[in-house]
Amino acid sequence: MKTKSKIFATTFSLSVAFFSAQNENVNKHFLDLDGTSTNIKIQPTMYGIFFEDINFAADGGLYAELIKNRSFEFDEPLTGWKQPNTKTLSPNLDSGFLTIITDKSKTNKNYARITVWNDKNYSLENEGFRGIGLHQGEKYDFSFNLENISGNISAVNASLVEENGKVISAVSTIIKGGGWQKYSLVFAPKSTVEKAKLQLTFTGKGVVNMDMISLFPQDTWKGRKGGMRKDLVQKLYDLQPGFLRFPGGCIVEGRTLAERYQWKKTIGKVEDRENLINKWNNGFAHRLTPDYWQSFGLGFFEYFQLSEDLGAEPLPILSCGMACQFNTAELVKMEDLNPYVQDALDLIEFANGDSNTKWGKIRTEMGHPKPFNMKYIGVGNEQWGEDYIERYKVFETAIHDKYPNIQIISGSGPSPDGEFFDYGWKELKKLNAQIVDEHYYNSPDWFLKNADRYDKYDRRGPKVFAGEYAAQSVGVVKPDNKNNWQTALSEAAFMTGLERNADVVTMTSYAPLLAHADGWQWTPDLIWFNNLKSYATPNYYVQKLFSNNKGTDLIKIFENGKVLTGQNNLYASAVKDSKNGETIIKIVNSNAVQTSVEINPKNIKPGNKMTKIILTSSGLSDENNFQTENIKPVEETQVLKKGKISVDIPANSLIILKIK
Repeated sequence: MKTKSKIFATTFSLSVAFFSAQNENVNKHFLDLDGTSTNIKIQPTMYGIFFEDINFAADGGLYAELIKNRSFEFDEPLTGWKQPNTKTLSPNLDSGFLTIITDKSKTNKNYARITVWNDKNYSLENEGFRGIGLHQGEKYDFSFNLENISGNISAVNASLVEENGKVISAVSTIIKGGGWQKYSLVFAPKSTVEKAKLQLTFTGKGVVNMDMISLFPQDTWKGRKGGMRKDLVQKLYDLQPGFLRFPGGCIVEGRTLAERYQWKKTIGKVEDRENLINKWNNGFAHRLTPDYWQSFGLGFFEYFQLSEDLGAEPLPILSCGMACQFNTAELVKMEDLNPYVQDALDLIEFANGDSNTKWGKIRTEMGHPKPFNMKYIGVGNEQWGEDYIERYKVFETAIHDKYPNIQIISGSGPSPDGEFFDYGWKELKKLNAQIVDEHYYNSPDWFLKNADRYDKYDRRGPKVFAGEYAAQSVGVVKPDNKNNWQTALSEAAFMTGLERNADVVTMTSYAPLLAHADGWQWTPDLIWFNNLKSYATPNYYVQKLFSNNKGTDLIKIFENGKVLTGQNNLYASAVKDSKNGETIIKIVNSNAVQTSVEINPKNIKPGNKMTKIILTSSGLSDENNFQTENIKPVEETQVLKKGKISVDIPANSLIILKIK
C-alpha cells in the first residue's frame, strides 16, 4: 500500500507540474520590440481635452461663481432666488417684494428692484448650484451692484447659512450715495458646508435696485479674481493635454440657430455678456434641468487663457450655420452664410492678430496683448449630409485664402460608421480635408474589437481627430452608465490602436469631461465633482497614463510578427521618448487571469532598471467615488538582468513600462 501511495503521489505531482507548465506556457507571451525608427512622430496634440458645458461643467463647475442667476437674466428671472419669511419659509410679501426691471437696450438687460416697507425681516435668498459649497478657513469674495432709489435703507446684510438656517458667516455694508455703485465684502465661513445658501436682508425701509450679485472663492486657479475652480483645473493640468477643444459639442450648434454658441457675445466685460439658455437644460427626459443657463463668465477669452495655462493648443469649434440635426435641424441659407464665415475669420484675428487689428485690440484690452497663436479651428460639430459639405467648402476657402496655415477640423457626423459617415469621408477626401473629427460612443466590447480600426485607413488621406469617445457600460444615452473599470480597460485597449496609428490619428479626446454629482445630464464622464470636491474616474487615469507617457516617436512591438490587437486578449503599443531618453511600452491584458510577457529588444540597449506602472482592479464593475479612488496607478521599479525584459501583467490591467 505504501508503494502504491508513493507511486500515486509521484504521478499526481507530475500531473500537477505538467498542467501548471502547460498553463504557464498558455499565459506566457514572447514579444519583439524593435527600436528601429518608423519615421512616425507622436504629435504633441495626440492626447487632449474635450470641454463642453454639459453636466454643469461651466456654470456650477469649472467657472467658480457660486451664485446662480446672479443678474436675473434667466427666462424666469427669479430662478434660483426666493423671498422667504425667516420664520415660516413661506413668501414674506407683507414685509417687502421684488420686481424685475428690464432695459432691452442692454445685453445684461434685467435687474431687481427691491422694496422694503417695514421691519418684518424681508429677505432674499439664492440657492446656488444645487447648494453653495463652502470650506472652513477659506475666504470668499462677495460683491453686488446697487442703486439707492428712495427711502432710508442704510445697509445690506449678507449671510451664508446652512440648510437648517444656521449662520456660517455674516457680513454687512453701509449704503452710500445715489447712482449705481459696486460693493465688495469678504466672507470667512466657520465650517465646511456642501449645500449652503446666501441670504440678504436690509436695514431700514425704501427701494433699491440690485444686479450682479456674486460670490467667488478667493482660492481660484492661479488666484485670479472671478476665476476657475482650482481642484478641477488641477486635474486638467495633470493630464498634460496637447490641446483644449471648446466650447463643445452639440452646444456649439444649439437647438436653434438663435441658441447657438456665438463667441463674440462671450468676450468683453463679464457683466455685459448676454446670458443664454443651455442646450442641455431639457436635452434628456431622464434629467430635465430648466435652471441650466450659460452666464458666459467662462467665455472664449477664458478658454484661450486656460489653454495657455495648460500648455495646450486652443481648438475652438464654431457653428457652420446648422442647428443641431437631432433637434430643429434649422439651416442657414447659403446666401446668408457670410456672417458665420466672418465669425471664423474674426476669431482667428482675435486669437492671433496684433494690437493694431480690430479684434486683436479687443484681446489686448482684455489683458492679453500677446497673441494666443491659435493653429486649429473646427467648422461645425458633428453635422452630416450634403448641407454640411456645401457649407464646409465655403468656410475652407475663406479661411485658407486669408490664413493658409490654419488647420481646419471637419466632421464625419455623430457615428463611427453608416451612410452619413461614409458619405462625409468620401466627400471630405475629395476636398483634401486636413483633419476629420470622428465620434464613437459604444459598448466596451466594441472598443476591444476595434483596436485595429485605423490599421486599415488610407495613409494618404485626411488625418483623424478622435474627438469624442467613451465606452458605455449600459448603452448610449443611458442614465445608468458607469465609469467602471471595464469601460476604462476597453478604452485603454482601443487607445493602443490609436497610438499605433499615429501617422493617421493626430488628436484624441474622451468626452464628456466634467459632471456635477447633482446636476448631470449625461453619463459616463471623465471627472465627477460636487460643491466641495472632485474625484478622478478609472477612465481619467487611463487618459492620464497615455498622455503623460506619449513619447515622441512610434516604434514597433510584435508577437509572432503581428501587432497586438486583441490576440489572446493582449493589446500593445510602444514609443520612444527622445526628450527623456526612454522607451515606453503600453500593454493591456483583458484576460481574466494573469499573463506573463518576455520582451526581446532589438536595436535598443536597455538600462538595468525599468519603471512599471500598473492600473488595475479586482472587479470589472469597480468604480472610484468621492470617498476613495481605489483604481489609480501604482508605480514600482524592476531590475533588468542582462537586458532581459520579463514582466507579469495582472488580470484585466493596463501596464506602462518605462526603460531608460
